[in-house]
Amino acid sequence: MTERRFDGRVAVITGAGRGLGREYALLLASKGAKVVVNDLGGSMAGEGHDDGPAQDVVREIRAAGGEAVASTDSVATREGGQAIIATALAQFGRIDVLIHNAGNVRYGSLAEISYEDFKAVVDVHLMGAFHVVRPAFPHMRKAGYGRVVLTSSIGGLYSIPNGVPYAVSKSGIIGLNNVVALEGAEHGIKSNIILPGAVTRMAEGLDTAQYPPMGADLVAPVVGWLAHESCSVSGELYVSMAGRIARAFVAETEGVYRPSWTIDDVGAQIAAIRDPARQWTLPVLPSGFGEHLQRSFEMARRGG
Repeated sequence: MTERRFDGRVAVITGAGRGLGREYALLLASKGAKVVVNDLGGSMAGEGHDDGPAQDVVREIRAAGGEAVASTDSVATREGGQAIIATALAQFGRIDVLIHNAGNVRYGSLAEISYEDFKAVVDVHLMGAFHVVRPAFPHMRKAGYGRVVLTSSIGGLYSIPNGVPYAVSKSGIIGLNNVVALEGAEHGIKSNIILPGAVTRMAEGLDTAQYPPMGADLVAPVVGWLAHESCSVSGELYVSMAGRIARAFVAETEGVYRPSWTIDDVGAQIAAIRDPARQWTLPVLPSGFGEHLQRSFEMARRGG
C-alpha cells in the first residue's frame, strides 16, 4: 500500500499547541505537509495568551525536518480568523487543508450560565469555525481543491447537563459542515466532521482511572485521512474514541401520512410516527434536502 502523504500541501490547524491539535500537526508535518500551528495559548476557559504552545510545536516539527510556522491569533474574532489564513498565504502561498480544532470550556446550568460564558464558548467553537472557513473557502474554490475538517462532539449530538454553550456550538458546526460540503462539491472541496474522544486538558477534574487508552494519537489518523486528497467522503461525521471509529448520521422514521390531522390523531398515531423499523437516512450530498422533499411529496401523492 502506498503511504498517504501531504507533500506540497499546506495545512492550517487551529488549537494546535496542545492535545488533539498538536497530534494532528505533528502527523501531517511528518507526512510532508507545511503546517500553520495556530494556538492562542489560553486557559481551558479561553483566558490569557501565551505564544509558547504554538512555538513549541513549531520547534518540534522543525527539529524533525518539517516545515511549520506559528500563529497566535484568536479564532474568536473575524480579524483573528482572517489573520490565521493570511499567515498560510503569506508564508506558504496557499491553503489546502483547514482543521478547526480550537476550543474552550465554561460550564453552567441553563438557568444560571452567564451570557458572557455562553458567548465565550460559542465565539471559539462555532464562530471560530466560521471565522477561519470564510476566508479560506474562496482560496480553496479558486484552486479547485480543499479539505476541511471541523470538530464537533458527542456533546453536540447528545449533549450533557451544564454544557449548553458547548452543545449549541458543536451542533451548529454540523450545519456549517453541510454547507461547506454542498457549496464546495463542484470545486474539489470536501468537508467532514470529527467527533473525537481523548484524554486531554479538557478531562481535567474528571476521574479517568477506569478509561481505556484514549490518547490523542488514536484520533489523529482519522483526521489525517479526512484531510487527505484520497478522502472519498464529504458532508459526513466520524466518531473516534478509545480506538473505535464510526460514522454518525441523522436519521428519521418514515412516519405516517394522513391528508389531515387533529391533535387527537397525532396522539393516536404517535407510536407509528416514532416507529424506527423503517427509516430514512438522507446524505448531505448530492442533496439530502431535495430528496427529503421528494420523498415527503411522494408519500402525499400516493396517500401514505
